[in-house]
Amino acid sequence: MSYGPRDLALADRISKRREPDDGFSRETFTLPVEGARLKAREILKQLPQGGYLTIVDHWRQQPDGQIEFTIRRLRMGE
Repeated sequence: MSYGPRDLALADRISKRREPDDGFSRETFTLPVEGARLKAREILKQLPQGGYLTIVDHWRQQPDGQIEFTIRRLRMGE
């Protein structure tokens, strides 16, 4: 079975519909390759920022060549 752009668009909308309630905050960026590298390094160098654990949770290269990535932060024990 082959999947087309319509199927992928539907899957993308469904995945963005709800944020999991797992204690993490998430922020998603879409940047050109070099900009994405710089932004991810900038964020990760800030460790530990305000008692948060920071992880690059997900990344993918989009058809236009840009990188979409999600940073996940978890508040560490107080």
